Amino acid sequence: MKSEELRALLVLQHIPFLGDGSIKKLIQVFGSGLDVLQQKKHDLLRVDGIGAYKLQSFYDPAHQKLADQELEFIHKNNIQVTTYQDEGYPQRLKHCIDSPIVLFTRGNIELNQKRILSIVGTRKVTRAGATFIANFLEELALLDPIIVSGFAYGVDILSHKAAIDHKLQTIGVLGHGLNQIYPKVHSKYVKVVEENGGFMTDFWSSDPFVHTNFLRRNRIIAGISEATIVIESAAKGGSLVTAELANGYSRDVFAVPGRVDDKQSEGCNNLIKQQKAHLLTSVADIMYILNWSLEEKQTPVVQKKLFVELDEDERKVFHYLKESNKQLLDIIALNCEFPTYKTASLLLNMELKGVVRPLPGKLFELV
Repeated sequence: MKSEELRALLVLQHIPFLGDGSIKKLIQVFGSGLDVLQQKKHDLLRVDGIGAYKLQSFYDPAHQKLADQELEFIHKNNIQVTTYQDEGYPQRLKHCIDSPIVLFTRGNIELNQKRILSIVGTRKVTRAGATFIANFLEELALLDPIIVSGFAYGVDILSHKAAIDHKLQTIGVLGHGLNQIYPKVHSKYVKVVEENGGFMTDFWSSDPFVHTNFLRRNRIIAGISEATIVIESAAKGGSLVTAELANGYSRDVFAVPGRVDDKQSEGCNNLIKQQKAHLLTSVADIMYILNWSLEEKQTPVVQKKLFVELDEDERKVFHYLKESNKQLLDIIALNCEFPTYKTASLLLNMELKGVVRPLPGKLFELV
């Protein structure tokens, strides 16, 4: 994108009350950010949804001055800028009506043809929650997704660290500009995150640091991903806002259940109870709901006759598939008399052992 158009988008982004959705609507009508800035007020008011309130400071020269200052910061600090019109803009996020018109990134982020999962949750993570994150990411690494989170205390930072431990790309979505890091104690993780992914935000270096920024950034966390996972949440919290946003974007949401008397699991339990989230106990649940499978090159090859590697339930599934050739997950569960979630977990274990392979359409067959 030409620097003149980028400057125009920054000017529009800085105008209070206008918003990303309204800016996109104006550009759709007039052709470009530059063209929008050249319009008379009466022409802008003809656009549906654009009222005088949104245009009250439209022609204030301060927006031009501050856009130039932000461009200077971008150039001096090697910030990568992607607009919603660029090919490199996250495709899932582009389909969200309120997605940012401009994204600022730093690091080595590669989104093309990648599975993306967001993981969010409480800042006061319990020992059980931390253990779940470590085990879950270890198992999830076989599917090679990008892990997105908010780089905050608790679930966020543990998810970033576990992703790095298992050589997964990870992205921290920030509620402030790239000129700072919050919390400051996490500064020690900045370099390793940038080496294994990076940071993303739509906030400027000059934007004030306020709590509401973190709620606003949640739309990026929810919008960029195929699914959002909530690991521990109280009855209220930012992670539940992210889950609501993901539901609004028609994305899958998963929640890890907890004890009914556990305050840190109350939010997750409510999401499941209200059918706003799938129950998550293992990676098999992700694979089943999202229809993900392991790449063949990742599946170890073993001799099928080595039944010592299969437990009693796995052998039951094995014998059924031997008789029926390939079959649907739900049909396997029905005939083997197992719950679907348990069958999905059994099939995942058997796939890791090289005994079965997944096929399109939730079909499975013996190797």
